Amino acid sequence: MIMAFFGVPVVAVLLLGLAAAASAQLSATFYDASCPSALATIKSGVTAAVSKEPRMGASLLRLHFHDCFVQGCDASVLLAETANFTGEQTAFPSPNVNSIRGLDVIDGIKAQVEAVCAQTVSCADILAVAARDSIVALGGASYTVPLGRRDSSSASLSEANRDLPPPTSDLADLVGNFSRKGLSVTDMVALSGAHTIGQAACTNFRSRIYGETNINAAYAASLQGNCPRSGGDGNLAPLDVSTPNALDNAYYGNLVSQRGLLHSDQQLLNGGPTDALVRTYASSAAQFSTDFSLGMVNMGNIGVLTGAQGQVRLNCAKVN
Repeated sequence: MIMAFFGVPVVAVLLLGLAAAASAQLSATFYDASCPSALATIKSGVTAAVSKEPRMGASLLRLHFHDCFVQGCDASVLLAETANFTGEQTAFPSPNVNSIRGLDVIDGIKAQVEAVCAQTVSCADILAVAARDSIVALGGASYTVPLGRRDSSSASLSEANRDLPPPTSDLADLVGNFSRKGLSVTDMVALSGAHTIGQAACTNFRSRIYGETNINAAYAASLQGNCPRSGGDGNLAPLDVSTPNALDNAYYGNLVSQRGLLHSDQQLLNGGPTDALVRTYASSAAQFSTDFSLGMVNMGNIGVLTGAQGQVRLNCAKVN
C-alpha cells in the first residue's frame, strides 16, 4: 500500500492539492444569476421523493458517493449502458450491480430543472444538491454545497470495480481507498455515518452474522431469520437498527455495542486506530454533524470538471 493510517503520502498530498484547486473553482452562488430557482426545484423534488419513501434519501446520498468515487463528481454513474457504451451501474463485485436506486428521481428532477433553465444545471450538481437535501429531509444538518460541476462524457466500469469499497473491506482497505481520493481518516469515519440510513441485502452481511465473532449475539440471531445460510440473498435489513430513517449518530452507538451490519462497518471499531473517533461520534451528535458536513463537501470536490471541461447533459442518462 502507498499510505500509513495517519501519514499523508505524496500521492495523497497531490490529490488534496487538486481537490483544493477544484473547490476554488466552485461557488455556492454559481446559479444565482443563470438559474435562481435551481436549488428550490431540486429540493422540492427530493422532499417529495423522500416523503413518499424514506429509503430514497439514502439511495440519493449513495448515488452521490458512488459518483464521486469513480472519475470524480461528474455524474458518470448516471450514464446508462447501451450496445455501444459501457456504464458503471453494472459494476461487479463493486456495490453497484442490482443496487443502484434513485435514477428515476434524478431524471424527474433534471426534467423539472430543464423546464425552468434549459441546459444550465449539470447532473453532477443535481446529485450533490440532492444528497444534501436528502440529508436534511431525514433530519441531518444542512450545509452549503459549492456548485459549478460539469458532466462527463464517459464512464468507467473498471474504476467502479476498483474504487468503490465493498462491504467486505477491512479497515486498511477503507483508509487506503479514501486516502487515494484525497480524503482523510476523519472524512472516512464521518462519511461512514451515512450508514445510519438505508438498507443492505442479505448477501452482503450473511458471512458476518454467521461467521464473525465481533457481533452482538442477539443482534446476529435477529437477522438470521430473514437471512438464512443459503437463499434470500436479496432480503433487506436496515444498516442502523436503532433509527433507520434518521440521519443521526446512532450508527456509532451501534458499533460500540457490536451491532454494525456490514463487516466494513464494524471494522471502524474493532481495536484499531479509528476506535476513539467512533466513540467520540457516538457520544457527540454535534461533532458527528460537523465532521459529516465537512466530509460531504470534501467528497463533493473530488475530480470535478469545471469551466470549459465536460458538458451539461440534457438527459442525465446519456451524453449529449
